[in-house]
Amino acid sequence: MLTLPSILADSHARLVACSAPREESRAAFREQFGGNAYSSIEDLASDLDVEAVYIATPHQMHREHAEILAAGGKHILVEKPLAISMADADAIVAATERAGVTLITGPSHSFDQPIVAARRLIDEGKFGRVRMVHAFNYTDFLYRPRRPEELVTEQGGGVVFSQAVHQVDVVRLLMGGKAISVTAATGGWDEKRPTEGAYAALITFDGGRFANLVYSGYAHYDSDVLQDNVGELGTEKDPKNYGAARRALATVSSPEEEAALKSRRTFGAVETPPAAPYPEHFGPVIVSCDRADLRITAKAVEIWGDIDRETIKINADPAPRAEVLEALYHSIRNKKHPPQTGAWGAVSLEICHAILESARTQTHVMLRQ
Repeated sequence: MLTLPSILADSHARLVACSAPREESRAAFREQFGGNAYSSIEDLASDLDVEAVYIATPHQMHREHAEILAAGGKHILVEKPLAISMADADAIVAATERAGVTLITGPSHSFDQPIVAARRLIDEGKFGRVRMVHAFNYTDFLYRPRRPEELVTEQGGGVVFSQAVHQVDVVRLLMGGKAISVTAATGGWDEKRPTEGAYAALITFDGGRFANLVYSGYAHYDSDVLQDNVGELGTEKDPKNYGAARRALATVSSPEEEAALKSRRTFGAVETPPAAPYPEHFGPVIVSCDRADLRITAKAVEIWGDIDRETIKINADPAPRAEVLEALYHSIRNKKHPPQTGAWGAVSLEICHAILESARTQTHVMLRQ
């Protein structure tokens, strides 16, 4: 749903088919786009007009859907996280490699325009090597409408699988190189939402470099105030709406009602949102290099150099997720792959598991080499 405006605005893409369990969504797709709308993923995989598929199903379904689509010769853009278990993630990567199809993990916030702009500045080399990244985000994530499994960690619920993977992707792209180890703590402080709602993680990288990640989804402090009150999806936030997530949740009295509240946001249930006036973001990020610090906001990259300061403004693309769609196009047509391949997604997922393991065992966790 959130990626739809960018797909519609992309000159390389044409919507020709979908697969959805809800007849309401399938009917809306047929009416709006005139394409085929299937109730099964197998039928979508058999459609000869389909070249690439965006998988935006719940995490636990990614492996089954990706394997079916890869066997059907479809290129794949799969939502983060790549899967829940490492076994499933490795199986997805293997299936796409066997089939010879493209696999990109996204959209994630590592494709955001300000993050990409900062990476380009780093690649110019004048600031030296990245030594440290600090990323933090305080949101209302845990109190948005959830299906029951989204509050069960073992089923991919909580903020680590759904939110840490964004921060991990962001710091990995900015840092470059290989992640080595993770030390972390997590917080689960609401018995009515019995999963992780917060975490703090230190990720070490090759060369003695490191990144610090902090996240809270407990719907109190809102770090978007440090982003000029621009929300995650690039829209301006009205301070009068503070507390809206908790107020909406208070209107439901059962898990079924909460799941129904969430389903009202699916395609066909609400109108497609207009393009946002600002780029998407995932909270404040500060990158420390040898000769400058870069502060990344929703609207700009601020350069704090040895002597001078400079602000490079970022103009929002009418298609906010154009970067990931451009990457998909070049990966398929020109074999020019972005960093965020399936293998990349598997490493980011491994780091998420390491956050949970480190918090559970109170130990330093080494990553697969």
